[in-house]
Amino acid sequence: MTSVEIREIILDILEGIAPDDDLSNLNDEQPFREQLELDSMDFLDIVMELRKRYRIQIPEEDYPQLASMQSTVEYLEPRMKDLQKV
Repeated sequence: MTSVEIREIILDILEGIAPDDDLSNLNDEQPFREQLELDSMDFLDIVMELRKRYRIQIPEEDYPQLASMQSTVEYLEPRMKDLQKV
């Protein structure tokens, strides 16, 4: 899976979690929590959705690496490179 496909997946997950937030102007380098109204449960929903859809296990100590779109894509890219888009 490419970084562009992973970004689309994260956007899709975010749309489901925060349907009222405008994701069109999302700054990839800025933390999600500074741009969207996400709380810790919303963040866990992102992790759980990745696990459910793609069987990706993300250890709790790696959660800080999922702070922004850019860091999330960089973290997931090697873990999802052999997966097909669902």
